[in-house]
Amino acid sequence: MKPEIISWLLEGDPSIRWQVQRDLLKLSPTKYEAERKKITKEGWGLRLLDVQDSDGRWGGGIYGPKFISTTYTMLTLRLLGLPPNNPQAKRACKLFLDEGFYTDGGINFFSYAWKYSETCVTSMILALLAYFRYPDERIHAIASFVVSQQMSDGGWNCESPKGATHSSFHTTISALEGLYEYECLFPEKKKLISKVRARGHEFLLAHRLYKSHRTGKVFDPKMTTMPFPPRWKYDFIRALDYFQACNAPRDERMSDAIELLQSKQKKDGTWPMNSGMSGLKYFDLEKAGQPSRWNTLRALRVLNWWKK
Repeated sequence: MKPEIISWLLEGDPSIRWQVQRDLLKLSPTKYEAERKKITKEGWGLRLLDVQDSDGRWGGGIYGPKFISTTYTMLTLRLLGLPPNNPQAKRACKLFLDEGFYTDGGINFFSYAWKYSETCVTSMILALLAYFRYPDERIHAIASFVVSQQMSDGGWNCESPKGATHSSFHTTISALEGLYEYECLFPEKKKLISKVRARGHEFLLAHRLYKSHRTGKVFDPKMTTMPFPPRWKYDFIRALDYFQACNAPRDERMSDAIELLQSKQKKDGTWPMNSGMSGLKYFDLEKAGQPSRWNTLRALRVLNWWKK
């Protein structure tokens, strides 16, 4: 890690700075948590908190409009590292359960159209409830629903109620992230949840994180880009960042993705933002085509983990 790159990262938003301190500089929790608290007082975090509606929603809706609704704003705040005890986030968590908890134990914001919970949405809400440590027993039913939706190949697919037989990259990464947050909050569930997650890991590894397991070719070129925030979509660095976050065993089948990540580094030591934020947005976190603090941070911590 070049000192000038670290300095450049530390010139960024508080949400960048505290993660640099934790993940790259390995500072003490006392120091990086003090920086983390600034997310509510300045920068991107404050800007998002300031546009919350009086009823606790963002954008006037729970899941839509994309991507300024409560769900997607909360997903971004989680990635920024908003402190889990934030009262505005907890208000939103209450809305998720009051408006979405369904008879099958999952989350269904679309009961007017579907008579089953949607696995992607349920997984995202599980991640949010667990990350923000929302004290409600229904979280266990939600986690059980996600576990119950695991497919025979180890992954998940929100289209399985409609007959899908092969797992989806998109659904699988959301399920893994949600279950990992749940396992962190409830370590007594580790024995069960870690086995479920291990099967999900095998699904991604069998695909070398972004390739067809049948042909070995890139499954979808969009999965080789590095957008931020990823929202509901899968990409290779989202998967790598998940694996480093949970300190998964390094596996040779990740090597293609690691080489792809290294190939995207620029001569100045940074990684770019490949594409801008699509759909509705409150503001751009970073500009497409420019050096990205988010992607540089994520890439460096992935590579540090890989080289341990």
